[in-house]
Amino acid sequence: MSKSFTLIFILTTLLLFGCSDTSSPQKESTTSANDTYSITDFADRTIELEHAPERIAALSNGEMDIIYALGGELVGRPNGVSHVEATNDVTQIGSTHEIDLEQLTLAQPDVVLGHAQMNLKDIGTIEGLGAEFVLTQAQSIEDIQNQIQLFGEMLQKEDKAAELLATMDEQIKQIQANQPEHKTRVLLVYGAPGTYMAALPNSLSGHLLEVAGGENIASDFEQLEAYPQYAQLNTERVIEANPEYILLMSHGNSEEVKKGFLKEMEQNATWNNLEAVKQGRIEVLPSDLFGSNPGTRVTEALEILAQLFAETSGHSAQ
Repeated sequence: MSKSFTLIFILTTLLLFGCSDTSSPQKESTTSANDTYSITDFADRTIELEHAPERIAALSNGEMDIIYALGGELVGRPNGVSHVEATNDVTQIGSTHEIDLEQLTLAQPDVVLGHAQMNLKDIGTIEGLGAEFVLTQAQSIEDIQNQIQLFGEMLQKEDKAAELLATMDEQIKQIQANQPEHKTRVLLVYGAPGTYMAALPNSLSGHLLEVAGGENIASDFEQLEAYPQYAQLNTERVIEANPEYILLMSHGNSEEVKKGFLKEMEQNATWNNLEAVKQGRIEVLPSDLFGSNPGTRVTEALEILAQLFAETSGHSAQ
């Protein structure tokens, strides 16, 4: 009886320890569920996340810049030359205009960052790959700051996001504090070979122009239906406004765009009477800062504009 009792005792003890061990994973699972959090993107969509995503793909340069500024990394990046050296070997997955689904699938992202307007149609496709689709856009500095805050929440790096925003606010404040009273009259042109449009104040570049102390001569031009941030170039109104600077920007070959624009100007001799033409103030803006959302480098774009306008103001005062 004694041996039998001892055997029962041992079996009972082992059973109790076994029950204790199996309860531990259940407790961890509950904790994990409680750690789930959500973010709301610019398309007012709520995205549930179980943890900060580690495999992120971005379809445009601004989002790529912000992710790395926050200390994150990408497994997929937009096509073309990247100013973020760490992304040189990262898989290129297309752009907001045309997603390379084959390469995106190979990248195996948990989260894809897209455009709140252009990529609405792609939500089902991206989610079909098993990834969350976070949509944002940037038509102003405030939009970029909201992107930084949103991605900070997504990566659970809110402190780093707050630090970036504070630095950006201070830089913008300094740029605006040193602006001359004279506002430089500017024609801001977005171009591709054979196509030229005037950027309006509701575009990101048009917004930057005004923050940097310029006056957009196309501010009351009628917006294009297909591209509401831009307007058709109206030669008569441009000549009437007589801009002191003509600034060109593009996604592609900037020098080719400038050459094509100058050729079109030559076909209308009245352009030669513009102050900007007579003074040789036709500049091509860096495509990585003005051809698309520059992300945290938006203050660099502002500094370039502010410097140009300061020089113009100096000439005007003489």
